[in-house]
Amino acid sequence: MPETLIKVDLSKPAPSNEMVHNRWHPDIPMACWVQPGDDFVLETYDWTGGYIKNNDSADDVRDIDLTTVHYLSGPVGVRGAMPGDLLVVELLDVGAKSDSLWGFNGFFSKKNGGGFLTEHFPQAQKSIWDFHGLFTSSRHVPGVNFAGLIHPGLIGCLPDQKMLDMWNARELAFIATDPERVPPLAAPPSAATAHLGKLKGAGREKAAAEGARTVPPREHGGNCDIKDLSRGSKIFFPVYVEGAGLSVGDLHFSQGDGEITFCGAIEMAGWVHMRVSILKGGMALYGIKNPIFKPSPITPQYNDYLIFEGISVDEQGKQHYLDVHVAYRQACLNAIEYLKKFGYSAAQAHSILGVAPVQGHISGVVDIPNACATLWLPTQIFDFDINPSAAGPVKHLDGSVQMPLSPDLR
Repeated sequence: MPETLIKVDLSKPAPSNEMVHNRWHPDIPMACWVQPGDDFVLETYDWTGGYIKNNDSADDVRDIDLTTVHYLSGPVGVRGAMPGDLLVVELLDVGAKSDSLWGFNGFFSKKNGGGFLTEHFPQAQKSIWDFHGLFTSSRHVPGVNFAGLIHPGLIGCLPDQKMLDMWNARELAFIATDPERVPPLAAPPSAATAHLGKLKGAGREKAAAEGARTVPPREHGGNCDIKDLSRGSKIFFPVYVEGAGLSVGDLHFSQGDGEITFCGAIEMAGWVHMRVSILKGGMALYGIKNPIFKPSPITPQYNDYLIFEGISVDEQGKQHYLDVHVAYRQACLNAIEYLKKFGYSAAQAHSILGVAPVQGHISGVVDIPNACATLWLPTQIFDFDINPSAAGPVKHLDGSVQMPLSPDLR
């Protein structure tokens, strides 16, 4: 059996664990060291460190301090890894902790993080999903049952100081273009809630003041939320510091492409079994700026889809030029409107698109002025037929089951 190098106790606060961190900074000490070729297990908290509870209230989603997330297990130092190398990470297996066989999906308040469709869903809502081996279902979103593709939403290596300074400069400059925007344009450093593993003293204070938040994906990987990084995947990460400093967290039981609800997968605590190796000088050898990966050979086998199109014309009828963000949003809104015809609330339909193995595709970016994006909804996840027919849609749900909603009190 592989050694579990980092363990998490879900009964204790995440910041009490020196083997985890919630910022990116080159001075964070390695939590542990491994040799190339080693395989090992890292346990992980859910991305909120256990703040979100298995209950029927969305108050925790409304009230969470997003400057605390994500709690990542690591950094793991790999002996011999040097700047310019590629760190090869094989995801051998990934799963839920045996004492936490459930996960959550949430919409964040527009005033606290927002999301892809925040103008349509401005208040905090939550759904709880129970795990039944490979499958999941929810007491808050009836009529669906599907196989999960468990994966880390966040995985990457430590930046060097030059890269960290670049991130902070460009993101702070971006915030300055519209500093009062709600939700904000980016997530700046926040020293008060920084957790930096084993780092202590004056070094900790410096790193807390400039440590990059883990919210977005960046050149090193990070919070990319790629659902196909599951069992059997192989990822090639650029190395920027000696030892690489590999960290992982934000595990998802299942997710639709785009993670459109922001807390947009089925978030869970769990474990990752991985193996590491090094490609010396691999960044220059292959011209790598951002990570590349081989997807999992094990995916849920759905083969019947309804495909919803969206174009780059927004809800107000405004024309945008080849904007795939607008086009995908329209595809999602079209799918939500369709699912409402079968008795789902808009929120339940939105949650399904965030958590089920939905595929998102950029289908066209050359036919001016409209980009075309598509959302592929697997029909076999539903307990009833959602395909169009001459008889018209049948309302299978009566509205008696709803997702918890918490009004914004601030």
